Order: sequence, then structure tokens, then C-alpha cells
Amino acid sequence: MVFLASPKIESKAAVEWPAPPSAVALAWRDLAEGIAKIWMWPALALQDVKLRYRGSVLGPFWMTISMMVMVAGMGVVYSQLFRMEIGTYLPFLAVGLIVWQFIAGMITEGCETFLREAAVIQQVRIPFSIHAYRSVFRNLVVLAHSLLIIPFGIVIFSIPVGWRLWEVVPALLVLSINGVWISILLGMVSARFRDVPPIMASLLQALFFLTPIIWPLSALKEWQIIATANPFFAAVDVLRAPLIGVPTADSSWAILLLTTSIGCLVSFALFARFRSRIAYWI
Repeated sequence: MVFLASPKIESKAAVEWPAPPSAVALAWRDLAEGIAKIWMWPALALQDVKLRYRGSVLGPFWMTISMMVMVAGMGVVYSQLFRMEIGTYLPFLAVGLIVWQFIAGMITEGCETFLREAAVIQQVRIPFSIHAYRSVFRNLVVLAHSLLIIPFGIVIFSIPVGWRLWEVVPALLVLSINGVWISILLGMVSARFRDVPPIMASLLQALFFLTPIIWPLSALKEWQIIATANPFFAAVDVLRAPLIGVPTADSSWAILLLTTSIGCLVSFALFARFRSRIAYWI
């Protein structure tokens, strides 16, 4: 009996599949892809503003008019309470309220970042960060309408215009970065715990009176250091001070940059950890 030698079976090399990207890499990719789609989120933000004031003749300028009326009424009364010249107090109050409205708007709308876009998130695959960029840009558009009263204030109250006015550019940039991490962080937390939006609204009401918005920093006298340590004061001060022609507080930029750095790190860490769950939470 003849036995035929069986051919040798060559073992194939095992196919090595690339390791899946880490959660940190996916989160970073989400942020980068969102920025790359710069044609999308500004258009969506402008559409939001148009829809919000659909049917209105003046549109967002109603907010500007209401702000002017409120400043005029409060300025007459509070300038007497704080014993300040009305020509000094009115610009201080007007710009402070405008900046606070911008900051508070990013926080309150940041709570609805993902809840507001639940239908889009569940049907269309786009970076989550687009919704945060959209929210911040929408508030920048509203801010731009309110800031139109600033040139008139500069002329009427003879506010000195110098090189400090250029500080508005980095101030807006840093505040916008803060708006992004706030929108992502509060958007995730609010999607998981629906009690967060009303809690933040109540907290903002308290912070409004605890922050030097309608009252000057000098009113605290020896307790001024407490107010200057408030991150919300720093956020208002870096944008208000150059617009009314006064120097910012010594600690404002340091506190704001420290808050921005910590906020970005915490928000990114949580975004990387819970990004995959956002669609299920909403």
C-alpha cells in the first residue's frame, strides 16, 4: 500500500486589526471635526436667531431697546444710592448688564445644549461639539446687537478711547472658550439630571446680586478682595473695563485664565468619559 505524503499546510499569519481609538482620542476628534465644520454652526446659530424673532419688526433690537430703557431707569436711582455721577455710572451699568446678559445666556442655554437638539442627535451623525459652538455663536450674535449702543455711549459720555479698547478681542475669545466648555459640561449634566437647568437659573439670580454688576467694587471698601476673587466678576471686568475706558482689576485676567484652564480640563475629561452616553440620556 502506497501512502501519499500530504502537502504541508502553510499557516496564515494572524491578521492584526488596529486598536480602536481611545475615548480621549474620540473626544478630541469630535471637538476638531466640529471646528472644521465652521460653515455649519454659524449658519445654524443665525437661523436660531431669525426663528426666535420671526414675525418681529425689530428682531433682536428689541433686547437692545429694553436694555436702554432699563439702564436709564436704574441709572437715575442707583447713581444716587451709590453717590456716583450719572455720567460715570450709566456706562458702568449699561456695559455690565450687557456682558452679564451674554454670560448668563451662555450658561442657561448651555444647559439645553443637547436636550434642545435631541431630534438631530438621534437622527443625524454629527459631532456633539457643533451644538456647543452653535450655542456660543448664537449668544455672540445677540451680544453684537446689544453692543451697538456702546459707540453712542462713548460719544455722549466722552469715554476715553485708547489702546485698552483692543483688550476686547482677547476678552471675547476667552469668554467664548469658556462658553464652549460650559455648554458641553452643563449640556451633559443636564441631559443626565433634568433638575440642573432650574437650579442654574436660581443660582444665576443670586450671583447677579453678589457680583459687581449694578454696584461698584468700591462699595465694599476693605472687602473688595472678596469680590475680585469672584470668577464672574473677572469675566465681566475684562470686557467691561476696556469699553468704559478704565483699567481692569489686577487679578481679573489671572482668575479668568485659571478658571478657563480648569474648566476646559474638567469638561474635556467628562466629555471623553461620557460622550458615548449623551444620545441615550436625551
